[in-house]
Amino acid sequence: MRLFKMILVAGVSVAVLAGCGANEDKANNSAATSAPATEQTDAVTTASIVNQADAFTKAVSKDGNWIVAILNDVTIPDEVVVAGEFRNKGAADGDIYRKIALYSQDADHKITATYTLTVPKFTVQSENLKVEGGTIKGDVYVEAKGFTLPETATIDGNLYFTSEDLKASAKIDGKVTGTTEVK
Repeated sequence: MRLFKMILVAGVSVAVLAGCGANEDKANNSAATSAPATEQTDAVTTASIVNQADAFTKAVSKDGNWIVAILNDVTIPDEVVVAGEFRNKGAADGDIYRKIALYSQDADHKITATYTLTVPKFTVQSENLKVEGGTIKGDVYVEAKGFTLPETATIDGNLYFTSEDLKASAKIDGKVTGTTEVK
């Protein structure tokens, strides 16, 4: 049974990473599995696939990764801060971009499973952060421009912006069960 689980996790990891390298034509909605680090890049540029609270917290820090994916539901008892500036696919001249993937997908990039990240407070300090698939269960505080919540994602809690400008720069197509306001 343990071998089966290891093979299953490895297969899901490959599917997520393979899917993360999808067409760049999809308005930067996909991510690369690995991009070479350059001297001008301030952080590691490979994807990070995690399934534990401490690994997730480290991966979304300023010293973390530009894309972070979870492979199961994760509960974090403390505030999570998504910080740092990251470039699309690690390119020094790439657009500022960061992604949290709360899902698994197949080779055709169809979401096959979604996961829940449970956290009391999720603070966004990274510009152009996209939370895709799955659910953040807890309140989200946006302190950076360009926050995106596609229709595949849910915030089961409140969504707060620190200014009207940040709220205006956000794209919220997903579901927010609580209030959305400037606070």
